[in-house]
Amino acid sequence: MSAVDHLVHENERYVRTFPGPRPLRPKLRLAVLACMDSRLDLFGALGLGIGDAHLIRNAGGIPTDDALRSLALSQRALGTREVVVIHHTECGMDGFDDEAFRAELEAETGDAPPWRVDGFTDLYEDTRRSVRAVRNCAWIPYREEVRGFVFDVATAVISEVS
Repeated sequence: MSAVDHLVHENERYVRTFPGPRPLRPKLRLAVLACMDSRLDLFGALGLGIGDAHLIRNAGGIPTDDALRSLALSQRALGTREVVVIHHTECGMDGFDDEAFRAELEAETGDAPPWRVDGFTDLYEDTRRSVRAVRNCAWIPYREEVRGFVFDVATAVISEVS
């Protein structure tokens, strides 16, 4: 059975216990920007339920233009008021070489990517930098409650980064 077939099978099982639709606006008025890493179970680790928060995920949990666009829509159109940025230990972006990656893609395809994949070498400083980027984004009207955390993939403990 392929991974996609597995998903379809699991969806059929889930539908039998699905409690029904939820409101469009997140109940907690919260948006979470986090890494796409499959080891981060944000629902379980943060005690979230379906409909509680917007989850915006990308490589590294970086506030890219696309992530900031999603946060702006989340607040302006869908009522969120707080933002949590979550980075994590053992991240693939730790020490990632953007220049080498972009050069490899261009050499292989002949096209240079228009985007960057910025890595970092200090997890905590990168979390602080990400929080500052969200707080400094003029498109996001509610920037007072932006907090950053590091998720430990070995223990699931989140620690706030000041």
